[in-house]
Amino acid sequence: MTDYQKIVEHIGAMTCVVSVERLENGRAGKFRIVAGNEAYVSSIEHPAPGAEMLTDKFVPNSEYTNYLTRDLNFEDYCYRAAVEKKCLHSYAHPDRLPLWFNMSFIPAGPDEGNLSFCYYIMEINFKASSERMSNISGEIASSVLETSIKLRGTSDFRETMKDVIHDIRDLCDAEHCCILLFDDVKRDCSVLCESFAEGSKLLPMETYLDESFFEIAASWEATIAGSNCLIVKNESDMEVVKERNPVWHESLTAAGAKSIILFPLKSSDRLLAYIWAINFNAEKAVEIKETLELATFILGSELGNYLLVDRLRVLSSRDMLTGVMNRNEMNNFVDSLREKKPEDGISVGVIFADLNGLKEVNDREGHEAGDRLLKDAADVLRKSFNEEDIYRAGGDEFSVIVCGMDEEAVKNKIAEIRKNAEKTGWVSFALGGSTVGDAGDVRTALRQADERMYEDKRIFYETHQKYR
Repeated sequence: MTDYQKIVEHIGAMTCVVSVERLENGRAGKFRIVAGNEAYVSSIEHPAPGAEMLTDKFVPNSEYTNYLTRDLNFEDYCYRAAVEKKCLHSYAHPDRLPLWFNMSFIPAGPDEGNLSFCYYIMEINFKASSERMSNISGEIASSVLETSIKLRGTSDFRETMKDVIHDIRDLCDAEHCCILLFDDVKRDCSVLCESFAEGSKLLPMETYLDESFFEIAASWEATIAGSNCLIVKNESDMEVVKERNPVWHESLTAAGAKSIILFPLKSSDRLLAYIWAINFNAEKAVEIKETLELATFILGSELGNYLLVDRLRVLSSRDMLTGVMNRNEMNNFVDSLREKKPEDGISVGVIFADLNGLKEVNDREGHEAGDRLLKDAADVLRKSFNEEDIYRAGGDEFSVIVCGMDEEAVKNKIAEIRKNAEKTGWVSFALGGSTVGDAGDVRTALRQADERMYEDKRIFYETHQKYR
C-alpha cells in the first residue's frame, strides 16, 4: 500500500491525494481525501478570511464533502485523473469562496482494489491572474480570441451574439445552446440568443418563459452549489440535479434534456445571464469547461458593457415616469423623417394627445395622483400603439408618430383612444391628428395635428366648467 502521506510531505504547494471508488459500468462511488501535506491541512484548519470550509478539522480518508459542498466538476476532474490517468489543469473562481484556484489533477498509482488515486495540487489567488487565465492550450486560446474579436469589432451586439452562441453550440456539440438574460430587479428572464442543431425537436426557450420561470432560474445558483458552473454529463449526474432542484429536474426531463451545461455570466460579481447547452458531447466536458471558464469571463464583461450602454440609451430616450419615449427621442425621429425624399414613398400619421385636467388633479389630490393619471394616460395610448411610437412631448402632452398611417387610420385610432380613455373613468384627452404622404414634410403634419388638438381642447373646456 502506497504511503501517500510521506509523498505529499515533500511537495511544497498545497497538495492532497484523492481516492476514487470505481463502481460497475464506469461510475464513481466515494471520493475521499486520503492524505494532505501541511500546507493543504492548514488551508482547512487555519483558513484565510472568507475561505472557511464546512469543517476546520482535517481527518485523513474522509469524504471530500466533509469539507465542501458536493461539486460535480471536482469529481469529474478527479475521476479523469485517477481512473483515466489524465493530467488536467483548471483555473477557476468558485462562487462559494472569494478566491481563484489554480488547480492541477495528476494521476497517482498504482490502483488498490477498486480504488484509484490522484494528486490534487492547488494555488490560491485572491484576485484573478491574467497570466494564469491565459495559460491554456492554443486551440482553446484561438477559440476564445475569435469570440473576443467578434464582440470588439461589432456594431450590432445582439446580432453578433447569434454567431457566438452558434460557435459555443459547435464547441459543445450540443443540441441546443442559449444565453438567457437574468434581471433580478424586474424578476424576469429573456432570451439574448440561441442556436439549435439541425433536426432538433427541442422547443425555443421563449416557450417556457412564463411568469413562473424566473423562480426556476433564480434557483440555479443554489443548484450550482458554490461552484463556477454545472456540468451534468449523464443520468447519474442528473440524479444530483433531481436531489438539489426537483422542480427544475422535472422541467428539464420533460423538455427532453439528458445532459446540460450551465455557466453564469457575471460582471463585477453581478449576475447578468446564464449560458446553457443541452444534450452535449460528454466526452468533450474538460475542453468545454476550460474554454467556457475563460470565454464566460470575457462574455460577462462584454455583456455588462452592452447592458450599461443599453441602460444609458434607455435613460436618454425614455420618459422615466410613463415608460414611453421622451421629447428628445421624438425630435431625433422627426429629424430622421425630414431627411426622407418624396420618391421614398413613406407616409406619416401624427396624433397629438393632450391630457385634460392634470392641473386640477394635482391641485386637488397632490402630485402622486397626478403621476398616476399620467401613467394611466400612457397605458391608454399603449392599447392602440407600440410603446416606441408614443412620445411624452411635455408635461401633459403626448404625441404619436407612425409611418404608413393614412387619414382614415388616424381617425379610427383617435376614436379608439377616446373609447379606451373613457373606460378608465378619469383619463381624458384633447386629440388632433393629421397625415402627410411625404415623410419629409412631417412638420406639416405636426403643425396640423397640434392645431386640431387645441381646437378639441377648447371645446372640452367650454363644456367642462370645473376645469377652468
